[in-house]
Amino acid sequence: MDKKTIKDVDLSGKKVFVREDFNVPLDSNGNITDYTRIDAALPTIKYLLEKNCSLVLASHLGRPKGRDPKYSLVPVQKALSERLGINVKFVPDCVNDEAKEAIKNLKPGEVLLLENVRFYKEEEANDESFAKNWADLVDAFVCDAFGSVHRAHASVEALPRLMKQMKKPVVAGFLVEKELEYLDKALNNPKRPFVAILGGSKVSTKIDVINSLMNKVDKLLIGGGMMFTFYKAMGIDVGKSLLEPDYISVAFDILQKSKEKGISIVLPVDVVVTDSIDNPTKIETVGKNNIPSDMIGVDIGSSSIRLFADELKNAKTVFWNGPLGVFEKDEFSKGTIEIAKVLASLKDAVKVIGGGDSAAAVAKAGVESKMTHISTGGGASLEFVEGKPLPGIVVLDDK
Repeated sequence: MDKKTIKDVDLSGKKVFVREDFNVPLDSNGNITDYTRIDAALPTIKYLLEKNCSLVLASHLGRPKGRDPKYSLVPVQKALSERLGINVKFVPDCVNDEAKEAIKNLKPGEVLLLENVRFYKEEEANDESFAKNWADLVDAFVCDAFGSVHRAHASVEALPRLMKQMKKPVVAGFLVEKELEYLDKALNNPKRPFVAILGGSKVSTKIDVINSLMNKVDKLLIGGGMMFTFYKAMGIDVGKSLLEPDYISVAFDILQKSKEKGISIVLPVDVVVTDSIDNPTKIETVGKNNIPSDMIGVDIGSSSIRLFADELKNAKTVFWNGPLGVFEKDEFSKGTIEIAKVLASLKDAVKVIGGGDSAAAVAKAGVESKMTHISTGGGASLEFVEGKPLPGIVVLDDK
């Protein structure tokens, strides 16, 4: 990585603004149901505390429309206090006088968590005057929010940009460093054969990813809802399965291009179908050419699981993004879970999971520890794969 990290600058005793990604899932009672993102932030926080820094932590949570207690970071404050063994301070705002006062009065070794930055529309508008509220009060900026680096928001892009102009250090934390290192190694310098698995519901959101991967992979395995648009491009009827009619020609072009490039695109050979996703009375497995006109495809079938397993067995690098079926429903999660287990069994392959639902699927299969790297940012990892510049990374100091 050609950007400076917290190891490249002396931050001892400094007041450091750390942009975190504490966008954690909460249940209806406001309890955190998955601590992955909080735990991923701890190495950077602990390192900075060892350097006697005072830390201002900022994050968004969800997509609130203005101030909404449902999206408060109070549960995160509790979790951080427990994990760090110190009382993490909290202010119920992020830029008002109380917040500024708390930042000013912060002493070395203390940690202050600001309230959800998205309670202000200026955050997503990348408003410079909003970011200036913080720029004057801190000595350095650390980006450790990989899940947000693809967004040009005030606490991700405008703030470090202002601080750079003020000649203050603007660097990456350990999490961001690790994410970029693994994604870069897997995608730009892969051990071969390199196999990508793409799932999820829509072709439309993955076109740029597919086009980019076509220049890198040896094989592309496609499952999830988007397989039906590919089937349709091959003249196969898909019944009531998810279909993006506007993207049938795009899928056709991708299939043609793969032939020209000599890349094998592997599609499922059988499909689990049902009469209803929410209240199924009928579930069966059919060959891809025999999807009934009144049924919905919801998972890859057992023959496809074996086919995918066979295609993966010699892989040395695997990148996986997107579940292979409606995996949040247990009865339609088999394909996704089984392929996660296949990956777990690959001994000497680099296995990178591209965040989001794929990360949840690996967790559901209980094989997280068998993956080389599980990205904390689905959207960011996809934009990295597409080769797009990530605003939150571009702005950091170069080595």
